[in-house]
Amino acid sequence: MDNTVRTGTEWLWSALGGDPALVDRVEYGGTSGLLPARLPVLDLARAAVAVAGLAAVERAGLPGPVRVDDGAVATAFVSERHLRVDGRAPVSFAPLSRFWRTSDGWVRTHANYPHHRAALLAALGAPDSVDAVGAVAAAIGEQRSVEVESAVYAAGGLAVALRTPAEWAEHAQGREVAARPLLTLERLDDAPPRRRSGPLRVLDLTRVIAGPVATRTLALLGADVLRIDPPGNPELPDQHADTDVGKRTAALDLDRPSDRRTFDELLDAADVLVTGYRPGALDRFDLDRPGLVTARLSAWGDYGPWGGRRGFDSLVQVATGIAVTEGSAEEPGALPAQALDHGTGYLLAAAVLRSLTEQDRDGGTRLVRVALAQTGHWLTHGLPRYEPGRYVTESEGPLGRLRHALSPVAYEGGPAGWSRPPGVAGADTPVWTTA
Repeated sequence: MDNTVRTGTEWLWSALGGDPALVDRVEYGGTSGLLPARLPVLDLARAAVAVAGLAAVERAGLPGPVRVDDGAVATAFVSERHLRVDGRAPVSFAPLSRFWRTSDGWVRTHANYPHHRAALLAALGAPDSVDAVGAVAAAIGEQRSVEVESAVYAAGGLAVALRTPAEWAEHAQGREVAARPLLTLERLDDAPPRRRSGPLRVLDLTRVIAGPVATRTLALLGADVLRIDPPGNPELPDQHADTDVGKRTAALDLDRPSDRRTFDELLDAADVLVTGYRPGALDRFDLDRPGLVTARLSAWGDYGPWGGRRGFDSLVQVATGIAVTEGSAEEPGALPAQALDHGTGYLLAAAVLRSLTEQDRDGGTRLVRVALAQTGHWLTHGLPRYEPGRYVTESEGPLGRLRHALSPVAYEGGPAGWSRPPGVAGADTPVWTTA
């Protein structure tokens, strides 16, 4: 396996504060060429899965090796496409979750959940009818992309204007993301760790993909994961079937006193709390507990002008320029998987395990923070990607100025290139050159 793979794992493991020597325990293999994209998606996927495995063997005191199979990784990163419920394929995106033409470009919306659909229609003044798609298209087509983005977010919905990488780099939130680390692992105080008898207890307040992938991974590793959702807003059925394997789920209304008391009792006995709601949404419930490991997942980060916004993988791809990189400004594209979600999920699981390992050694209440936009920034700026220009050269010769590929045959002490350019076909004398 190439050095890019190892470099990605080394980079993530270093960001997690892990012992560099443990990276040697990772073995890579499997079918190559999966998750093809202009960006190094498979490299991100391998590295995220690898560090989750490393954090698991480190915490369990096992020697390894950690095996990372490209086929297994690629399949897991598109797990929703392989899901079947009694033979039925899942519904991944609702009709109003898509790209739309605006008067000056493109905008992408996310309306899988009923309340987000209602907010989108209300913001656009579109009726909730059988022709909702046509009504939304007409309303959006008359407006500028940023106008749609602002109006829908103000109404509690989700819409993001398509931006190029350069535009995101100049955006206030883009600058905030670029200036910050991929993730943070903090020790908040000197509190002793929670007393752990039996399996690790993980209270799961996450939704959709990234957070549930993290807690699904912790459940795989033996944790007792209990997911809590509000009674009036359950997870989408297919999403639940895909990401809640290994867990138990319950419904609690935290605004109801009896349910709140039950939740507080659960939190008091938990070792880990994982949250995936927008920053600030859960602050009123006072979730801080001494000795707890808290992991906070957000779309855009909990800082900057978009710090309090909701978001999903597909929207982060659009805002950060990834959709333009994978397509163009005229015809936006997408990654071959919701890789920001899945990659962040495995990274979050690794961060929780590393925090527990460090807590066992040094104590302290722990806080982990990750964001889809930060993972997107690492994908676009932290991992090397294929750039054909690095592997071509130009030279003058009888045929004029020639631009051609460099030879892939390279070794220490070997030739840097050919000793002569191609001449005019058939014009050489048919004799051997002299030494």
